[in-house]
Amino acid sequence: MPKMDETLTMLKDLTDAKAISGDEKEARDVMEKYITPYAEEVYTDHLGSLIAKKTGDENGPKVMVAGHLDEIGFMVTRIDEKGFVYFQTIGGWWSQVMLAQRVTIMTSKGDVTGVIGSKPPHILPPEARKKPVAIKDMFIDIGATSKEEALEFGVKPGDSIVPYFEFTQLKNEKMLMAKAWDNRIGCAIAIEVLKQLENSKHPNIVYGVGTVQEEVGLRGAKTSAHMIKPDIAFAVDVGIAGDTPGISEHDADSKLGDGPQIILYDASMVSHKGLRDLVVQTADEKDIPYQYASIAGGGTDSGSIHLTADGVPALSITIATRYIHSHAAILHRDDFENAVKLIVEVIKKLDRETVNKITFN
Repeated sequence: MPKMDETLTMLKDLTDAKAISGDEKEARDVMEKYITPYAEEVYTDHLGSLIAKKTGDENGPKVMVAGHLDEIGFMVTRIDEKGFVYFQTIGGWWSQVMLAQRVTIMTSKGDVTGVIGSKPPHILPPEARKKPVAIKDMFIDIGATSKEEALEFGVKPGDSIVPYFEFTQLKNEKMLMAKAWDNRIGCAIAIEVLKQLENSKHPNIVYGVGTVQEEVGLRGAKTSAHMIKPDIAFAVDVGIAGDTPGISEHDADSKLGDGPQIILYDASMVSHKGLRDLVVQTADEKDIPYQYASIAGGGTDSGSIHLTADGVPALSITIATRYIHSHAAILHRDDFENAVKLIVEVIKKLDRETVNKITFN
């Protein structure tokens, strides 16, 4: 395996953490460990979103950079008499990426390994074999022989179930494959932005945030933004990659490695024009590559943040990622590094006068 540097170690620690919506503690602990050295204050809101504060000018505007801690997964709902586990999806799953995948059930007695199963195709009528198995017809096999044995293992309703996948650097070492890029890469960007501002002057107060429950309705972004009351906000997340077979440019045209995506529009908001213009102008000035994208069928934390209090100019900056909402996704390290660089350069410009101009023009 190629040598792991500091950044790769952080990315591995973040993606290996098990944290579905509503049970984000593992990922929050990892993010806290990595962001604390660069913040003067680290705390949480009452739902569990992590907030790390870094002051440049204490009278300057407040700038929020938010990734979300949670990943999609499942929750145990019942155990049948034979010891098979039934579940509720947490976040958006596509049934075709689920079957035969390994999962980890987080119990009070420790982790339990299982695999998602269904009725075998060999006993299905020919027409049924052609159809994807419905999620309601799937179960998890943990190797228990009875309900009692499953309970002895510690499995009980309400337990979190997390996809299992190990962080992997591909042969092209810039290509990184892991579970939960959606959205530990956003958490990593928030950490790295604070780190890069450590020895730089910035005319504002920056908040690096790991929000909870994004995948089930942008919930932690609402509570953390309410607590911070930012003047400007960036949601950092994953976006759709267009550089895989079968995707037309009309559907998605972003390529891995061609720079962070500036989201023009998504299902939760129209991006703030003044802030977007400043970001694009800064990228052009500093020769930082970027791509435009829109996400007609999904939202980001900006959707909640921009409606906080009397409104917050907000923009989503995302990393093109293949195979999101599955067990293994792939992104490009350069896009991560350029997203950090771009946000840092923009933050350096966000003094009170610039923020007022963006907000009230």
